[in-house]
Amino acid sequence: MPLEDGDPARPRGQQVNGEVSGPPRLRGMGDLSPRGATAPSGSRTEMTAEGWKPGPALSDRDVTLGGAPQRAGQHEEALMTELSELVQKVVKSSSWWERHGVDISILACSFLLLPAGFLCLRSAQAIPFLVGVLTLGVVHHTLTVKGSHLASHNALTESKSWGKVWAIFFIELCSAFTVEQATYNHVKIHHGYTNVIGLGDSSTWKLPFLNRYVYMFIAPLAVPILTPLVALDLLRNVEWKAALRTLCCMFLGFYCHYWLLLHVSGFQSPWSALLCMLLTRSLLAHPYIHVNIFQHIGLPMFAADRKPKRIHLMSLGVLNLPRNALLDWSFGHSLISCHVEHHLFPSLSDNMCLKIKPIVSQYLKQKKLPYNEDTYSSRLQLFLQRYEELMVHAPPITELVGIQ
Repeated sequence: MPLEDGDPARPRGQQVNGEVSGPPRLRGMGDLSPRGATAPSGSRTEMTAEGWKPGPALSDRDVTLGGAPQRAGQHEEALMTELSELVQKVVKSSSWWERHGVDISILACSFLLLPAGFLCLRSAQAIPFLVGVLTLGVVHHTLTVKGSHLASHNALTESKSWGKVWAIFFIELCSAFTVEQATYNHVKIHHGYTNVIGLGDSSTWKLPFLNRYVYMFIAPLAVPILTPLVALDLLRNVEWKAALRTLCCMFLGFYCHYWLLLHVSGFQSPWSALLCMLLTRSLLAHPYIHVNIFQHIGLPMFAADRKPKRIHLMSLGVLNLPRNALLDWSFGHSLISCHVEHHLFPSLSDNMCLKIKPIVSQYLKQKKLPYNEDTYSSRLQLFLQRYEELMVHAPPITELVGIQ
C-alpha cells in the first residue's frame, strides 16, 4: 500500500483550510501568525532550522535555478527513501488487524455506545444524565474527528470504492462537511504544503479579532455551529451533484440526532433537544482547537518557493503531544502522539502510526533531524503567553541554514 500522498497540484486561487477533517478550520481574519518562536523552558521542541549544526559550505555550483541546494536535495530524498523502506517492512509484516482492524473496532464500539448514551439521557437524575452527555460527546468526536480523518486519507480500507463510501459517511453524514473540500484542503494542501505560508500554514484557524482567553476557552463552543456554516459556504466550489449529496447527508445527520433526542431520550421541547445537541457536539471542542494549533503554529514556516524537501519539512513543522487515553480514543494517535509519523506517512492508520513511531523517532534522531515533542500544558502556556505573536502577527520565514 502507498505510504505517501503524491505531490499535489498547487491550488488555483481557492480558499483552503488547515488541519483536520471533520469539523472545519475556523476562518482567519487578518495577517498570518508567527511560528518561529521558541518554546518555554523544559520543552523538547526544536523550533528553528537554524538550530542544526551546519554542514559544509555550498558553492554556487551546488545551487539549482530554484535556489535549493542540489546536493542537499539529493541527500534529503535519500533519507526519505531509506525511512520509507524501513516503514514499508513494518507495514508488510503487519496483519490486517494491525493495519485497519484496531481502528475499525474503535469506531464500531463507538456506534455500539450510542443506544446507551441516548437512554441515559432519559434519566431525571444528574449522574446518569451526565453519563449520557459524556458518552454521546465522546462518540460524536470519535466519529467526526477520528473517523473523518482516517476516511479522508483512505486509511480505513485498501479499497478506493469503500474508501469513498466511508468518506461520505464520516465526513458528510457525521461531520456535516463536504468530502471534496475536506479532502482537498486537508490532504492535498495541508499535507502537501505543511507550514508553507499561504498554503498549509494553518492560518485559517486564526481569529485575530478575539483576545487570547476568548479564543482559547470560549470560541471553541461555537465549532458545532460554525461547522455547517463553513461547509455551506464551501459548497459553491463543488459540482452541483456533490453539493446536493452533501446537503442531503448533512440534513440526515442532524435530523437523526434530533429525532433520537426527542423520541428515545424523551426531550419535551425542540429547544432542549437542540441545546443538548450543542452540548454533546462541543464536549471536546476545546482540545480539538488546541491540538490543531499546538502541533504546527509556533514551528518554522517556509515560503512556497523555498521549502525544504519532505523529510525536513515534516520533521521541522510538525509536533507530537504525549499520549492521552481520551484523546487517543476520540481523535486518534495520528492527531496526538504520532502526528510527525502521520505527516510523513499519511495513508497509515492510527494504530500503524503508533507501531512505526519508535522507528521514525529513532531514525530522525539518528540522522540529527528534529523530532518535535512537547506537553499539552506547555503548549497551552506558550500560546497564552505569546498569543499576539503567534496568532495575530505575520510569521517569519525560516532561513534554511544548516540543512544538508
